Amino acid sequence: MPRRKINARTRLCMGLTAAALALTVITLLRPLGLQRLHEQGRIIFDRHGAPIAYIMDRQGEWKFATSADQVDPLLPHMLIAIEDRRFATDPGIDPLAIARAVWQMARAGHLVSGASTLTMQVARLLHPAPRTLIAKLSEADEAIALTSRFSKPQIMGMWLSLAPFGGNIVGVQAASRIWFGKSPASLSPAEAALLIALCRRPEALRPDRHPIAAAMARNRVLREAWAEHVISADALRQALGATLPTQRQALPLQSPQITTRLPNNTRTTLDAGLNQALAALADRDLAGMTPAESLAIMIIDTHSTTVRAAFAGDWANPRRAGFLDLTAATRSPGSALKPFLYGLAFADGLAGPSTIFSDLPAHFGAYAPDDFTHHFMGQVSAAQALRRSLNLPAVSLMRAYRPARFAAALAAAGTPLALPRGALPSLPLALGGAGVSMREMARLYAGLGNDGSIRPLHVIQADSQTGQTGRALPLLAPSVAREITGILTRNLPFGGPGSIAWKTGTSAGNRDDWAVGFDQRHAVLVWVGRPDGGALPGAAAIDRAMPIFTQVFGLLPAAPLTPYNPPPPVSLAQGPLAAPLRFAFPPPDATLQTIAGVDLRAMGGARPLTFLVDGAPLTSIAALRSAHWNPPGPGFYRLTILDALGQHVTTRVRIISPSSG
Repeated sequence: MPRRKINARTRLCMGLTAAALALTVITLLRPLGLQRLHEQGRIIFDRHGAPIAYIMDRQGEWKFATSADQVDPLLPHMLIAIEDRRFATDPGIDPLAIARAVWQMARAGHLVSGASTLTMQVARLLHPAPRTLIAKLSEADEAIALTSRFSKPQIMGMWLSLAPFGGNIVGVQAASRIWFGKSPASLSPAEAALLIALCRRPEALRPDRHPIAAAMARNRVLREAWAEHVISADALRQALGATLPTQRQALPLQSPQITTRLPNNTRTTLDAGLNQALAALADRDLAGMTPAESLAIMIIDTHSTTVRAAFAGDWANPRRAGFLDLTAATRSPGSALKPFLYGLAFADGLAGPSTIFSDLPAHFGAYAPDDFTHHFMGQVSAAQALRRSLNLPAVSLMRAYRPARFAAALAAAGTPLALPRGALPSLPLALGGAGVSMREMARLYAGLGNDGSIRPLHVIQADSQTGQTGRALPLLAPSVAREITGILTRNLPFGGPGSIAWKTGTSAGNRDDWAVGFDQRHAVLVWVGRPDGGALPGAAAIDRAMPIFTQVFGLLPAAPLTPYNPPPPVSLAQGPLAAPLRFAFPPPDATLQTIAGVDLRAMGGARPLTFLVDGAPLTSIAALRSAHWNPPGPGFYRLTILDALGQHVTTRVRIISPSSG
């Protein structure tokens, strides 16, 4: 059978068909460059779903992924009607628009109208390039590939996420928040029209720099939308009279040391309103501090152990180490861990609220702790010692309970103490001789205010709902936790809400000032100090951290605890006091000549009595009301008498040699 000859026209058609098929295969199978779409900023939300932090992408742009269902339907409706009315059905390019543009250009000799579809705009936004014929062909090719792989709502989401709106504002989410201060889910016709106009010429139509040009461009878009029956005549009239934004609005960045470390779309346990109020309060207090001092504050829901508000430092202030999360920094707690020492000792039967301790100078081997005020109270109950944060009773209790055992109990509850390398737990743990972070302290006090069990602290809502970060670890029995809570519950020293359980702590050298406490619903922790570990001048925690602590509780609804009525202490005194304690000799501010010593005498008070000179106790017989003292030389001395119930009286004397007379 003879072969049929293939003529030239058939060969041309076959060649074109093969080329078209090859081009189609290449277009459909070639990889798409979506990196710019995936490089997005992050939005962090509070527990109610309100945005509390916007974080730029790595290029410094405000750009956030936005899907079509996150935007007011008016915007895509208006956009499609004006920019690409065949968007729903075209294959990524619009052949009719291309034919029209070519015919108009042929008649006019120049470009009259464009033929870009929204999908071609997305291709250009994904790969910005100079607007040349080659670039146009590449955009058309990529538009076809995008349409073959993504749905129209997905492509609309790409446009909404990548369209430019002036400066470093990219995408409708950022544009709506920055220009209008609102979510794009509820745009007015005037706002939607401004966004469509702005993305055409982002820099030339910025409303903060070119308000007249921006208004004219917006109004043209509004009239086009009316002509396309997208908005009514009444809506057009109202929109034409709407005012333009005159400046960019700052996006929120709450608790930045915490939120900037979270992944996109994290829903936190923070409360936006409370967190904002706390930040304002902290800023006011920071204004009164020295440039090197800083501040950290946390508010915890004690029932769920979730962070409701946090101020983690003066953000971006290098003198205050503002980029550090001070709620996670390890610091000395001072006396703030004493309640847990007392609670563990109570549970162990070593002491109870009524147990009498001696608050007198003492040496524990080479360790000689002092009270912060340099005054001593004599015989006190455990409840009094804890409330007054006396150091000597706490160290005595630590010696009885044993430091290693105390550290192990806290570690078993998920709060290991930070010790210097190679160091073992020792008696100074009672006074803050170890390190903890504010977050660890928050767990302890939230547990004390709950049932004595220490639970994980949550700042991410999903963690708090699933409990995936750990279980409750027992530290104190509920009855003991209530007992310690009762002892700490009293009114605040500077006024404010009543019946709050609170404790202060000041570290050695006055480097850390703490005020921590809780009511029935919330725990509050305040730290004041220098992030570099330097000493603070002047006052202690009661004067620095405690006023701030009081202010923070003023932000919260009142939830008072039940005040504690301790049982009477077991006293060593015999019978009622005959009279107030006072010096019988020497008289106040006396000047004495002596070479044979001085007999100090007391009247009143409850025995046994303790006589001290410049804070050091004299050897005496406890049942007597006198003590003999041999002054080491001439000079001024402070004399103190303490009785069994904590009363004390102090006077000053001057000793001169007989030849001085």
